[in-house]
Amino acid sequence: MDSKSKLKLNDIAILSLMSSILFVVQFALGFIPNVELVSLLIIIYTLFFGYKALFIIYIFVLLQGISYGFGLWWINYLYVWTILFFITRVFRKEKSPFVWAIISAIYGLSFGALCSLPYFFMGGVSAMFAYWTSGILFDIAHGLGNFTVALVLFKPLYYVFSKLVPKIYKIEEGNP
Repeated sequence: MDSKSKLKLNDIAILSLMSSILFVVQFALGFIPNVELVSLLIIIYTLFFGYKALFIIYIFVLLQGISYGFGLWWINYLYVWTILFFITRVFRKEKSPFVWAIISAIYGLSFGALCSLPYFFMGGVSAMFAYWTSGILFDIAHGLGNFTVALVLFKPLYYVFSKLVPKIYKIEEGNP
Protein backbone atom coordinates (compact mmCIF):
# COMPACT_ATOMS: atom_id res chain seq x y z
CA MET A 1 0.00 0.00 0.00
CA ASP A 2 1.43 3.35 -0.97
CA SER A 3 1.71 5.40 2.23
CA LYS A 4 1.61 8.66 0.27
CA SER A 5 -1.65 7.96 -1.55
CA LYS A 6 -4.83 9.77 -0.59
CA LEU A 7 -7.22 8.22 1.89
CA LYS A 8 -9.92 6.35 -0.01
CA LEU A 9 -13.20 4.84 1.14
CA ASN A 10 -11.55 1.41 1.29
CA ASP A 11 -8.81 2.88 3.52
CA ILE A 12 -11.35 4.46 5.85
CA ALA A 13 -13.17 1.15 6.27
CA ILE A 14 -10.00 -0.89 6.85
CA LEU A 15 -8.36 1.66 9.17
CA SER A 16 -11.59 2.00 11.17
CA LEU A 17 -11.82 -1.77 11.51
CA MET A 18 -8.20 -1.97 12.70
CA SER A 19 -8.86 0.80 15.26
CA SER A 20 -11.94 -1.05 16.50
CA ILE A 21 -9.91 -4.21 16.91
CA LEU A 22 -7.40 -2.30 19.08
CA PHE A 23 -10.22 -0.93 21.21
CA VAL A 24 -12.00 -4.28 21.65
CA VAL A 25 -8.80 -6.21 22.36
CA GLN A 26 -7.70 -3.72 25.00
CA PHE A 27 -11.11 -3.83 26.65
CA ALA A 28 -11.30 -7.65 26.47
CA LEU A 29 -7.92 -8.11 28.14
CA GLY A 30 -8.40 -5.26 30.61
CA PHE A 31 -8.92 -7.65 33.51
CA ILE A 32 -5.31 -8.94 33.18
CA PRO A 33 -2.94 -6.30 34.58
CA ASN A 34 -0.44 -5.09 31.98
CA VAL A 35 -0.98 -7.89 29.49
CA GLU A 36 -2.16 -6.35 26.26
CA LEU A 37 -2.14 -6.85 22.51
CA VAL A 38 -2.25 -3.16 21.58
CA SER A 39 1.53 -2.78 21.41
CA LEU A 40 1.95 -5.79 19.13
CA LEU A 41 -0.97 -4.79 16.93
CA ILE A 42 0.41 -1.26 16.53
CA ILE A 43 3.71 -2.82 15.46
CA ILE A 44 1.94 -5.06 12.93
CA TYR A 45 -0.28 -2.22 11.68
CA THR A 46 2.75 0.03 11.23
CA LEU A 47 4.61 -2.66 9.29
CA PHE A 48 1.70 -3.21 6.90
CA PHE A 49 -0.03 0.16 6.68
CA GLY A 50 2.95 2.50 7.03
CA TYR A 51 2.03 6.07 7.90
CA LYS A 52 -1.67 5.25 7.64
CA ALA A 53 -1.23 3.40 10.93
CA LEU A 54 -1.25 6.83 12.55
CA PHE A 55 -4.94 7.08 11.62
CA ILE A 56 -5.51 3.76 13.37
CA ILE A 57 -3.68 4.96 16.48
CA TYR A 58 -5.52 8.26 16.76
CA ILE A 59 -8.96 6.74 16.10
CA PHE A 60 -8.15 4.24 18.87
CA VAL A 61 -7.05 7.03 21.21
CA LEU A 62 -10.21 9.00 20.44
CA LEU A 63 -12.36 5.93 21.18
CA GLN A 64 -10.52 5.52 24.48
CA GLY A 65 -11.20 9.12 25.43
CA ILE A 66 -14.87 8.91 24.48
CA SER A 67 -15.28 5.69 26.48
CA TYR A 68 -13.20 6.41 29.57
CA GLY A 69 -12.98 10.20 29.68
CA PHE A 70 -10.37 12.66 28.54
CA GLY A 71 -8.08 12.69 31.58
CA LEU A 72 -4.34 13.18 31.87
CA TRP A 73 -3.82 9.54 30.92
CA TRP A 74 -5.44 10.33 27.57
CA ILE A 75 -2.80 12.96 26.79
CA ASN A 76 -0.20 10.23 27.36
CA TYR A 77 -1.91 8.05 24.77
CA LEU A 78 -1.58 10.81 22.20
CA TYR A 79 2.19 10.42 22.17
CA VAL A 80 3.13 7.04 23.67
CA TRP A 81 1.58 5.04 20.83
CA THR A 82 3.11 7.44 18.30
CA ILE A 83 6.52 6.74 19.81
CA LEU A 84 5.96 3.00 19.27
CA PHE A 85 4.92 3.79 15.69
CA PHE A 86 8.21 5.62 15.02
CA ILE A 87 10.30 2.92 16.73
CA THR A 88 8.60 0.38 14.48
CA ARG A 89 9.30 2.51 11.41
CA VAL A 90 13.01 2.56 12.31
CA PHE A 91 13.13 -1.26 12.58
CA ARG A 92 10.57 -2.01 9.83
CA LYS A 93 12.92 -4.28 7.85
CA GLU A 94 13.29 -6.61 10.84
CA LYS A 95 11.38 -9.91 10.58
CA SER A 96 12.57 -11.78 13.68
CA PRO A 97 9.86 -12.41 16.31
CA PHE A 98 12.59 -12.37 18.96
CA VAL A 99 13.75 -8.88 17.97
CA TRP A 100 10.15 -7.62 18.02
CA ALA A 101 9.66 -9.28 21.41
CA ILE A 102 12.72 -7.43 22.75
CA ILE A 103 11.52 -4.10 21.28
CA SER A 104 8.04 -4.68 22.69
CA ALA A 105 9.47 -5.59 26.12
CA ILE A 106 11.62 -2.45 26.25
CA TYR A 107 8.62 -0.39 25.21
CA GLY A 108 6.50 -1.98 27.98
CA LEU A 109 9.25 -1.38 30.54
CA SER A 110 9.49 2.27 29.53
CA PHE A 111 5.72 2.86 29.34
CA GLY A 112 5.49 4.35 32.84
CA ALA A 113 8.49 6.59 32.23
CA LEU A 114 6.92 7.84 29.01
CA CYS A 115 3.60 8.45 30.77
CA SER A 116 5.33 10.40 33.54
CA LEU A 117 6.28 13.28 31.21
CA PRO A 118 3.13 15.39 31.83
CA TYR A 119 3.86 15.25 35.56
CA PHE A 120 7.15 17.03 34.90
CA PHE A 121 5.22 20.01 33.58
CA MET A 122 2.73 19.87 36.46
CA GLY A 123 5.09 19.33 39.39
CA GLY A 124 8.67 19.16 38.21
CA VAL A 125 11.20 16.37 38.26
CA SER A 126 10.13 15.08 41.69
CA ALA A 127 6.49 14.64 40.58
CA MET A 128 7.60 12.93 37.40
CA PHE A 129 9.97 10.62 39.29
CA ALA A 130 7.33 9.82 41.94
CA TYR A 131 4.77 8.90 39.29
CA TRP A 132 7.22 6.72 37.40
CA THR A 133 8.66 4.87 40.40
CA SER A 134 5.25 4.20 41.95
CA GLY A 135 4.38 2.08 38.92
CA ILE A 136 7.70 0.39 38.24
CA LEU A 137 6.38 -3.08 39.18
CA PHE A 138 3.57 -2.67 36.67
CA ASP A 139 6.12 -1.61 34.05
CA ILE A 140 8.11 -4.79 34.71
CA ALA A 141 4.94 -6.86 34.31
CA HIS A 142 4.09 -4.85 31.18
CA GLY A 143 7.52 -5.53 29.69
CA LEU A 144 7.31 -9.26 30.44
CA GLY A 145 3.77 -9.43 29.07
CA ASN A 146 4.75 -7.58 25.89
CA PHE A 147 7.76 -9.84 25.41
CA THR A 148 5.68 -13.00 25.74
CA VAL A 149 2.81 -11.77 23.55
CA ALA A 150 5.16 -10.60 20.79
CA LEU A 151 7.27 -13.75 20.90
CA VAL A 152 4.21 -15.98 20.60
CA LEU A 153 1.97 -13.93 18.29
CA PHE A 154 4.24 -11.83 16.05
CA LYS A 155 4.90 -14.56 13.50
CA PRO A 156 1.28 -15.76 13.12
CA LEU A 157 -0.08 -12.20 12.94
CA TYR A 158 2.59 -11.21 10.44
CA TYR A 159 1.68 -14.23 8.32
CA VAL A 160 -2.05 -13.44 8.41
CA PHE A 161 -1.48 -9.80 7.50
CA SER A 162 0.95 -10.73 4.73
CA LYS A 163 -1.85 -12.79 3.15
CA LEU A 164 -4.77 -10.42 3.78
CA VAL A 165 -3.35 -6.96 3.16
CA PRO A 166 -2.20 -7.65 -0.42
CA LYS A 167 -5.67 -8.96 -1.26
CA ILE A 168 -7.36 -5.94 0.27
CA TYR A 169 -5.14 -3.49 -1.58
CA LYS A 170 -4.42 -5.66 -4.62
CA ILE A 171 -0.64 -5.38 -4.25
CA GLU A 172 2.06 -7.99 -4.74
CA GLU A 173 2.22 -10.55 -1.95
CA GLY A 174 5.21 -10.16 0.35
CA ASN A 175 5.64 -6.46 -0.45
CA PRO A 176 3.58 -4.57 2.15
